[in-house]
Amino acid sequence: MSAPIDLARVRTLFADPGSIAPSDFLRREIALRMHERLQLVKIAPKQVLDAGCGAGADLALLQKTYPAAQILGIDAAPAMAASEKAPAPATRSLNQMLSRLLPAKAGVDIVCGDFGSLPFGANSLDLLWSNLALHWHPQPDRVFAEWRRALRVDGLLMFSNFGPDTFIELRTAFAAMDDTPHTLPFVDMHDFGDQLVEAGFSTPVMDMERITVTYDTVHALLADVRALGGNPLDTRRRGLVGRAAWQRMVEAFEAQRRPDGKLGLSFEVIYGHAFLPAPRTTAAGESIVRFQPRKP
Repeated sequence: MSAPIDLARVRTLFADPGSIAPSDFLRREIALRMHERLQLVKIAPKQVLDAGCGAGADLALLQKTYPAAQILGIDAAPAMAASEKAPAPATRSLNQMLSRLLPAKAGVDIVCGDFGSLPFGANSLDLLWSNLALHWHPQPDRVFAEWRRALRVDGLLMFSNFGPDTFIELRTAFAAMDDTPHTLPFVDMHDFGDQLVEAGFSTPVMDMERITVTYDTVHALLADVRALGGNPLDTRRRGLVGRAAWQRMVEAFEAQRRPDGKLGLSFEVIYGHAFLPAPRTTAAGESIVRFQPRKP
């Protein structure tokens, strides 16, 4: 599957960490909810990767959870990967980081790169964490296949992303302005589950919750939408919006005010995790049969 997402445009939209920072409250809340789920899984990873780490706020959480592990972060936006908010003392070169992958060495390393094409060898990670990053990639099914390649057997993938009911108020309001798409084509939770199985993960667990953030004004709501990343679609509207069209959009928002007088913005948050099972066949297609000794 593929969405008309311009990856170069995504990097541009995230080029300024300061413009993204106002929406960090939502990422932090979802990271904490992901962490609650992670605490239910008993693992002792040696290498942990935050795919799409942004300014690195989740790296500190992962380092606190697994102090003996090497915590790695990767982000495609250079300014994000080098952000002073990251807990690492400095962004290290790729060669320096890769040279330390085996054996593991506790600490934090950050690299600028594409989380859909990881600069790591096969079977090199124990835990892959990704918070609200996957929906920025045009082909999430290929990303899952790449993440599977990088994980070790019994490694854990844990991720979050937005689902189709995200920004329903925004879509309703912008439909009054024009017919062009203004939001990402978010993937359904069940489709993600199917993609995980197709990529080779075992027994994926998917769940979803809806979060609504309220605002006093349309201006404040749209400011947060822009801070969340904006519109990277190839099919997005080009050129300026006329005053009359903009006013139609604002009026459509105002018509959606809640009984408490607030404007709501909905987020369908999808959480998923899955393990990488041991392979059942060799690269040549031969079946692998494992014999386990009897327990005494």
